[in-house]
Order: sequence, then C-alpha cells, then structure tokens
Amino acid sequence: MKKIVVSGVLVALLSGCSTVGGFLRKDPAPVVEADAALPPAADVETAALAPATAAPPPPTAARTADALDTTTPEQRAAAVAPAQSPSKNLGKTVVSLGSPTEPGLWVKTPLVKTESQGRVTNLANGKSSLVTLLPLDGPATAGSRMSLPALRLIGASLTDLTEVEVALEG
Repeated sequence: MKKIVVSGVLVALLSGCSTVGGFLRKDPAPVVEADAALPPAADVETAALAPATAAPPPPTAARTADALDTTTPEQRAAAVAPAQSPSKNLGKTVVSLGSPTEPGLWVKTPLVKTESQGRVTNLANGKSSLVTLLPLDGPATAGSRMSLPALRLIGASLTDLTEVEVALEG
C-alpha cells in the first residue's frame, strides 16, 4: 500500500512540472529571446502624449532601466517641478510597472475616462511627477499601470506595488 501511495504522490508532483518533458525529449527545447517577454510599445503612442511627457521609444537592445528611460533631463526636471495651477484630486490607486518599452511619462488608470494631463504623488515619500493620464478599463478601485520613467521620478520601486494619489493638472 505504501508503494502505491508514494507512487501516486510522485506522479502527481511530476505531472505539474513543465521541465519533465525536457528530460524525456532528445531534442533541446527552443531558446526564447528576452525580447519576447517585453510587450510591444503600441499602446502608448508618442504623438498622443503631451510634449512635456512624451519621449522617443527605447532602442530595441535596451535591457536596463537607464536604457529604457528615454526622457531627457529637462523633461524630468519639468515633470517634478511643483504644479503651477490648482489640481483636482481624482483619488488614490495602486500602481505597478507598465510596459517598459512604452516611452514617456504616463499612467494608465481607471480614474479617468479621457486622456488628460495630470500629476501623481507617491504617498510614501511625497514625490510627484507630471504625467499623461490614459484611460484604463475597469472599476475605479482597480489598479493602474505606470511608465518606468514616471515610477523612477516618484521614487517608487519598479518591482513593488506603490500607492499614489492621482490628480488632474490645471
């Protein structure tokens, strides 16, 4: 009886293992390039972003945060400057890293229904950035996605979830 139980447990454990097939095949598994893991930059067009938040797409060989962030020092300085006119608070949301290949300073959030100029503030440290707010389907309580350069400007981790306050600019 013990042999049957042990055999059953081993079969159950191995059935979920995706690498078992690799051990049984004689031909090696195909190698997947790192580019396949990055989604294309089709969702956010540079032309759709305001000039202050737009940036050119990163080079195809870019693999680091510095290489993927194509915003200029002038853009970064302008984005972190305090708001010049009162803003309308839209609410809080939790952001994660959006596609790192999509250039510019943007946030895709269900808090807006149309593309708008806005500002996000990291609630943990008070740092804020000017961004283009892009609509994202879902309830207002759903999370949001933020561009790599915008996350860096507000001092947020690229791998963690960060709570931010979203406001319309002007």
